[in-house]
Amino acid sequence: MVLDPLTIGMLAVLAILVFFMFRNSRKRQREAAELQQKVQVGADVMTNFGVFGTILDIDEENNKVQLETSPGTVLTVHRQVVTRVIDDHDADVSNDEGDTDTEASAAEPAFGASTTEPAFGERIEETAPDSKPTTSGPTASKTDKVDE
Repeated sequence: MVLDPLTIGMLAVLAILVFFMFRNSRKRQREAAELQQKVQVGADVMTNFGVFGTILDIDEENNKVQLETSPGTVLTVHRQVVTRVIDDHDADVSNDEGDTDTEASAAEPAFGASTTEPAFGERIEETAPDSKPTTSGPTASKTDKVDE
């Protein structure tokens, strides 16, 4: 059997794709195992639909987790819904990002403050207070004849 360069190239690309598929699969399995190790009673977590809470109880048999979202409010969710464990490092990063937002907003004028440039989409009328409004285009008067 003779292998031409095109067939060798296609087999090489196929081998590379298979390699990356296995690599990605192992990476996902490792991340899932790390997450499951971090999911413990008392951990602050986020669910895949954006609800933050603290784990009160984990039911291994039924794959259920009880989350306390606010004092007195307990949600029972499936264990796979917990997608992220909130660490102290994550909270520090979000606080740092919040600080930069407040610095940027301090440089901008407050809402409703007068500026020399109009806001995006704001209409500006440049008519003098003593002049009459002008109309654009032809206007019909009573003396004009209309072709019917």
